[in-house]
Amino acid sequence: MKKINTIQRIINTGAMAIVRVETLERGIEISNGLLEGGIDCMEISYTLPNAGEVIAGLKKKFGSQLVIGAGTVLDSETARHAILNGAEFIIAPNFSRDVAILCNRYQIPYAPGCTTYSEAITALEYGASFVKAFPISDFYGSKLVSVFKTPVPQMPLLASGGITLQNLHEYVSAGVECCGFGSLLTKGTSKDIAANARQIRSVITENRQ
Repeated sequence: MKKINTIQRIINTGAMAIVRVETLERGIEISNGLLEGGIDCMEISYTLPNAGEVIAGLKKKFGSQLVIGAGTVLDSETARHAILNGAEFIIAPNFSRDVAILCNRYQIPYAPGCTTYSEAITALEYGASFVKAFPISDFYGSKLVSVFKTPVPQMPLLASGGITLQNLHEYVSAGVECCGFGSLLTKGTSKDIAANARQIRSVITENRQ
């Protein structure tokens, strides 16, 4: 049931902050801005060695207010570490069968990065909760949504890379389930982040079919 609830929260919010922070304190500042602006979903990237600490610290402080996952999870060892520290979902730039199996075992949503259609279908066959269209969203833009969804309309997509306040409506209108944001939701003060979050939420609400 928890897995279903996590997936639904990600879809309902429709936006995810992609966070890379060196301190828990900065993670708290970002989290406060996100919540003030109406976004309750964030990914803590494992590109930094303290990612597990940050996830654990944020879960301790915010509890169920935020749904927090781990990003840049390349292998099952990192996935297990993230889950033990409280990660509620796992995101990666690549697809790993071992990570998929581990996430299914512990009922954790998994969103692997897929560039080709064969990768995307294989990911779904291994139980992926979302297909992360990465890095192709940087190159193809919102039209990638119809490319993926026309043959398999039920394919759940997480788009990341190249999404701005100016083109977000195109992704939402095309039917992407969730969009990932870096600097818009992680740079500046908590007030700056809250202001951007409000704009993102407004665009998503207005353009969802």
